[in-house]
Amino acid sequence: MKQLKFRNVTISGLPGAGSSTLGKGLAKELNWKYFSGGEFMRHYAITQGLFDKNNQMHHKATVYGDEFDRKVDYGMRESLQKEEQKIYDAWLAGFVAQGIEGVLKVLLYCSSDEVRVDRIVNRDKISVEQAKEHIFDREEQNLKKWIRMYQQEWQSWVGKSKIDFYQSQLYDLAIDTYANDRDKTLKLVLEKL
Repeated sequence: MKQLKFRNVTISGLPGAGSSTLGKGLAKELNWKYFSGGEFMRHYAITQGLFDKNNQMHHKATVYGDEFDRKVDYGMRESLQKEEQKIYDAWLAGFVAQGIEGVLKVLLYCSSDEVRVDRIVNRDKISVEQAKEHIFDREEQNLKKWIRMYQQEWQSWVGKSKIDFYQSQLYDLAIDTYANDRDKTLKLVLEKL
């Protein structure tokens, strides 16, 4: 493999954008370590009795405290600074990687909410109505929490006044997974690396 321009990758995106698919594919292609923030937090919530393990849908970030959230996010930031050949797939991965050299920050988005909903229906085996209610309420609650929690870091790391974790200017690469299938998305990231 050619010499890479980056030593770590972050993948951020809202539910149904395809971040897990990309992360796993990229890890396989590069033989790098893959970390799913969603799966880590889900496991933590289940082991702490904060979430029912039989529930197929993912939980909201509001089920655990701010300090735990900070600990995980700052741990990810520290790892991105000190380690290499890591792929972090998490809602805020690109945000916590701001200002760190050698990290390719990828934003995945799907320009069709209907497609996002369909992906969640198929992934979690739930109805369309359940998927719509779950993903949009979950997004709203999570983002409210993180905007409240990370105002100081936003000013320090990003320096802009309005907090928007998914503005394309924060990322090295932004890909619409409605317009690009999984193979094309993977190819675009590998080319950027």
